[in-house]
Amino acid sequence: MLDAVIVGAGPNGLTAAVELARRGFSVAVFEANATVGGGARTEELTLPGFRHDPCSAAHPLGINSPAFRAMPLERYGLEWLHAPLPMAHPFPDGSAAVLSRSVAETAASFGPRDAGTYRRLVKPFLPKWDVLVRDFMSLPMSSLPRDPVTLARFGLAGLPSSTWLMRRFRDDRARALFAGLVAHVIAPLDGIVTGGVGMVFALAGHARGWPVARGGSQSISDALTAYLKDLGGAVHTDYEVKRLDDLPPARAYVFDTSPTALARIAGLGDAYEHYRYGASAFKIDYALDGPVPWTAEEARSAGTVHVGASSEEIGAALRAASREGRAPDAPFLITVQPSIADPSRAPEGKHVFWAYGHVPNGWEGDLTDAMERQLERFAPGFRDRVLARATAGPPQLAAGNANYVGGDIACGAASGLQLLLRPKLSLFPYGTKHPAVFLCSSATPPGPGVHGMSGHNAAKAVWKRLRAA
Repeated sequence: MLDAVIVGAGPNGLTAAVELARRGFSVAVFEANATVGGGARTEELTLPGFRHDPCSAAHPLGINSPAFRAMPLERYGLEWLHAPLPMAHPFPDGSAAVLSRSVAETAASFGPRDAGTYRRLVKPFLPKWDVLVRDFMSLPMSSLPRDPVTLARFGLAGLPSSTWLMRRFRDDRARALFAGLVAHVIAPLDGIVTGGVGMVFALAGHARGWPVARGGSQSISDALTAYLKDLGGAVHTDYEVKRLDDLPPARAYVFDTSPTALARIAGLGDAYEHYRYGASAFKIDYALDGPVPWTAEEARSAGTVHVGASSEEIGAALRAASREGRAPDAPFLITVQPSIADPSRAPEGKHVFWAYGHVPNGWEGDLTDAMERQLERFAPGFRDRVLARATAGPPQLAAGNANYVGGDIACGAASGLQLLLRPKLSLFPYGTKHPAVFLCSSATPPGPGVHGMSGHNAAKAVWKRLRAA
């Protein structure tokens, strides 16, 4: 009998498996797809030689992850590559605000009226970032925070909505950049804790940047898999699990799946009937004949570029997709330029590029034209550079990854109390009413992103249960 079986070979499932195997438990992973990866994959989606990431591509949380940093993943081929700038936010007048590794450079890009405000907001936390990120990404847990004072100060600053926090800024350059940071969780800007979301992404960029993985996001999943196998774990692909009886006997079953899929497979009935899925992404992967012709010079050297003319425009786009049930007229776009940092991702002189906007859950329309109109506003002549494109709306995203219910790439709405209390109100969010069944996906704290911490936290709950048995 195995000690633990993990269902799903995304970053959280693989991390949970590694954490258990490192502690001497026998582990096997079962994945429905032909390859491991979940939200961290790389494929030739458009033309030969153009390697795209179907989902996550830039990894500010990955490089800062306490779980990943505790593993020797570099021995297994994981290498972080950095563009000259982590992120840029261009404006219609051809200027840009930036998120630089330097707090001073970032603050200066906002203008003199907000530079000091931004420095005062982030500088107190940056020297203690490693402890802070471990504390808030490891909660909930039985041990006390390592730095409760700093964690409490961060909570006071980040618990209110981002709209409240952004009142500190006098000009919209700073507000727009901060709104773009918050939009990564695909939730309205006025939700609780969204101020903290923006601060986390800003601090992560200052601490270690927003890198890509050499060769693509698949390198993260492949490194975790190789490390797991060296620890004695097994990985089985092309193995769809429809019920617990499909799996070999084990002392624990750990699911890197959506909560509703877990309930269906494990026979837990309506255990997660109140769990909410959020707005979807509409994503386009591009093969380009050259770099994106951004008007703003800063955007040409940034790994990630946010496209939204103002904080008001960004907020309206998020409200449309999340609350109003419609596609926004001017979608806010998160775009990534992997080949700026990693030229091997495309043939010489060519580039890979992706962009996504927000649409309602399950939306079946086509956002391509609206997205490309937005890109043309900030990069005139963009369409002339397009060699090929691969589009994926909510139905395609859900078909490619069963965890993306209705196209929700966050595996559950990251808004309201559900941003903190995932998948439901519980002191033990990784456990279920079945004593041998656990959940480790992004539906559990600390939530979405390629960082493995949901898997790490769930594994801790599992090994405590196994050792107590």
